[in-house]
Amino acid sequence: MHNFSESEKLAYMGERDDDKMFHFTCFNVDPIDDPSVGLVNGELAIPGTLLRREVFDPVVNQVLELIEEQLKKIDQRLDCLLLVGGFSGSEYLFHRAQERFTGRIRVVARPPDCDTATLRGAAQYGLARRPLVSSVIAPQSYMMKVKLPAESQDYLKRPAYIRENDAGVSICDNRLQYLVAKGAILRKGQRLKHKFCKFSQTAQDRMFVATLYTSDSEQIMRYTDEGEIMELCKWTVDLGVLPSFQQNAGMPQPNGFYTEFELGLELDSAEVRGVLIHQGQDWGRVVFDFRA
Repeated sequence: MHNFSESEKLAYMGERDDDKMFHFTCFNVDPIDDPSVGLVNGELAIPGTLLRREVFDPVVNQVLELIEEQLKKIDQRLDCLLLVGGFSGSEYLFHRAQERFTGRIRVVARPPDCDTATLRGAAQYGLARRPLVSSVIAPQSYMMKVKLPAESQDYLKRPAYIRENDAGVSICDNRLQYLVAKGAILRKGQRLKHKFCKFSQTAQDRMFVATLYTSDSEQIMRYTDEGEIMELCKWTVDLGVLPSFQQNAGMPQPNGFYTEFELGLELDSAEVRGVLIHQGQDWGRVVFDFRA
């Protein structure tokens, strides 16, 4: 079995080996001969067709389906598919992958020493002592539901969303503020900042609740009901930590007051982070779900 795993498993060719018999040494069997189950002189003989149907095909089919699932998440052309890892050295897997994906992907290949590619990559990353990935591509859009001053097109497109806030200003609900659009190429850890403003009637009104959405569409949408978006989370931001809020809250404000601040989004290959910023200083941080 060890010999099969180390050599014959990778050299196995699939249907071309259907007529071949594969022999596996068995230990401590009694009797050593039982032709009814293919046991001859302590060796189990398995026809290639049975080995393919019961051993290889279930695993290879699962690998191919996992690749298909990843391809469905990519809304753009894929130029190359590289097979890496121990089983990527399998001739049968490589043949099936080429057969299935060559029509959609220009290059289906295995790098030299494909079985140790991930191991060598991890070692290089550790020895480099610096980030090897300098940029990331946003796999989806991240946007926030906001209330913004009503504009002329809001009166035409969504008049039902327009109302007056406590300060008597006409605002439009259910607007989308994009933090990053799908497909944007960003420096790893780059911070994307956007300015926001909250009106507080009293000092107790200190929480800013930001509803974050994601979208797989490349369309830039203006309203929450305009296309397919998915709510990621509700980000509750405590503005009470900001000096400007504390200063305004400490003085009588019969008509309420505004607090200006910034929210930032940082992406790298592992996570997405939200940051509360005021006058260039970080005042809060949260980690969001990330889909690679």
